[in-house]
Amino acid sequence: MSITDHDLESYLDEALPAEEMTRIEQRLRKEPRLLSKLAAINGRRDAGVHTLGEIWRRNRLTCLSRETLGAYLLGTLPKAQAQYVPFHLDVIGCRYCQANFSDLSNQQSESASNTQSRRQRYFQSSAGYLKNV
Repeated sequence: MSITDHDLESYLDEALPAEEMTRIEQRLRKEPRLLSKLAAINGRRDAGVHTLGEIWRRNRLTCLSRETLGAYLLGTLPKAQAQYVPFHLDVIGCRYCQANFSDLSNQQSESASNTQSRRQRYFQSSAGYLKNV
């Protein structure tokens, strides 16, 4: 499978799935021509020559804010936005947003278990004070 300039751009932006990043890195180590191509792309970036696509990817214009991801987890996003979230995470495979989503999901599950634990402690501490009606 050939590696395109777009693949190398995405590699530099760390915007590829981990398996693809590994595949490209292995090829870069074996193929000096590909490494030269990557160096040329990186040099063009450093020289200030940018394409619209590069600017779009670098500034993560399609990425979701943590607030949007949190609202998605809570089920409070409007339908159109809620449909975009799994597309961006699963189809596009944005590692940046996947990491944020995973972090928020973990926080939410920890919060739920802490709430349950706190309720259990409250119940146990007040069990002798409740009267039967």
